[in-house]
Amino acid sequence: MTDWRNLPPLSALRAFGAWAETGSVVTAAARLGVTHAAISQQIRALEKALDVVLVARAGRRLEMTDDGRRLAEGLTRGFGEISRTVAELREGQDQRPLQITTTPMFASAWLVPRLGGFRAANPSVDLVIDPTPCLRPLEPGGFDAAIRSGRGDWPGLEAHLLVPAPLIVVAAPNVLKGVPTGDLDALTDLPWLSELGHNEATEFLARHGVVRALDGGVTHLPGNLMLDAVRAGHGLAVVTEALAATEIAEGRLEIVLRDDVMRGYYLVTRHGVQRPPLRAFVRWITREASREAGLNVAAFRV
Repeated sequence: MTDWRNLPPLSALRAFGAWAETGSVVTAAARLGVTHAAISQQIRALEKALDVVLVARAGRRLEMTDDGRRLAEGLTRGFGEISRTVAELREGQDQRPLQITTTPMFASAWLVPRLGGFRAANPSVDLVIDPTPCLRPLEPGGFDAAIRSGRGDWPGLEAHLLVPAPLIVVAAPNVLKGVPTGDLDALTDLPWLSELGHNEATEFLARHGVVRALDGGVTHLPGNLMLDAVRAGHGLAVVTEALAATEIAEGRLEIVLRDDVMRGYYLVTRHGVQRPPLRAFVRWITREASREAGLNVAAFRV
């Protein structure tokens, strides 16, 4: 059993091990990314902690004592085993499929149609897309990243805005025939569509002062089918404007209400170092979102 409390500082052991392996304070410092003075200080600190002389000093010349060689041999074995184990763990992580969780609507309307570009640039990365309205936890060995709609305020996580996406209520033109413009109460008599597990319609209308029950009935269905259903004229739906922009521009859908709360689709990741497959995905999706934003701005200016 390891007596962790009696071990000297790891930084001192690393400094001595690097010097013992290279035979040079300057080279050891370069390997550890510190100054050569820091290496000398760490070795002295280690000698003080162990109360033994590890290095015989004659001017600028340094030689290991017998105790120093004994410790160096132990460190070589120990750090070598640690290095091999860490390399194996990293290799396993790098080969593990990249797992991305997002909403069903974003997956079907935005992400999946663009995945060919990621696949072409990263053919060796195995990818898992998890379309769900639930916010999956981002944990080591689990989901690597999430793409979620909101205001970017997920505690303990990093959030990068990809696509501005305020909420709107849309419907096919034929659904709105005979409904007076601006009569919000009349909307409750029309059929509505809602994503499974959510109550967007009632909450959205309540924010606009409408508290009547939805007497026209509500059809609950997976988010990836919402746009298909609203395009087909099956009812009104609360969607993000970014995902319905094409249908709105072409006149297949009309905006009935617009929310004044600024929201967007964010790429959400854990803090810390990202494994290579995730770094590749982050680079790709941020470039894709930025490129599309530039195209949208150019089209708007025309």
